[in-house]
Amino acid sequence: MPGAKSGGPCRMIKGFTVTGTDTDVGKTVFSAMLAQAIGATYYKPIQAGVTPSTDLADVKRLSGLAESHFLPETYRLALPASPHFSAEQEGVDIDPGRLGLPDVAGALVVEGAGGLCVPVTRRLLYIDLFAEWGLPVILCARTALGTINHSLLSVEALKRRGIALHGIVFIGDENADSQRTILDFSGARGLGRLPLLLELNPQSLKQAFTDHFKLEDFVPA
Repeated sequence: MPGAKSGGPCRMIKGFTVTGTDTDVGKTVFSAMLAQAIGATYYKPIQAGVTPSTDLADVKRLSGLAESHFLPETYRLALPASPHFSAEQEGVDIDPGRLGLPDVAGALVVEGAGGLCVPVTRRLLYIDLFAEWGLPVILCARTALGTINHSLLSVEALKRRGIALHGIVFIGDENADSQRTILDFSGARGLGRLPLLLELNPQSLKQAFTDHFKLEDFVPA
């Protein structure tokens, strides 16, 4: 169950950790699409910011999956900021021991917050949790200006900690040169590109996955 103390690396749990090169990249929309496509359980350990809605609520709405596919956050904080700061402002003590991966049937999609080096506490970064969890990481990257630097730095950070990178998902309008440059320099696998959608709903996400991704690229190891 959420909040169970982690006993170390991933306990034969199958799935992916979804993170981004920055905040508001689009990883929540991608998480909803991925959970829908592979029928996964979705879990966001820490929610910082609840207005106008939470990521959990958005993924429920966008994926169209049954309630059984969703787990409550272990920590829900009102202030939209880095989790460590939100928790301090609200007098909440985030216990890393409660942030182990939950045992679920089937695949698990775990969504981080912001980028890799967002602080969870004053002594713990999200990337440290990713290393402990042991799930392969899917990195969501913008296609807009600045993406090359942010993406390559993120890949380098994962490599330095020995964290498996499943691949990169680009989000936004087509930018063929930037996308190719990132993949060439990083050696990462390109998993596809999620374009900006005029409407966000279960049907549009399902069609976007069919049009721009391959299901066989997302088989949990």
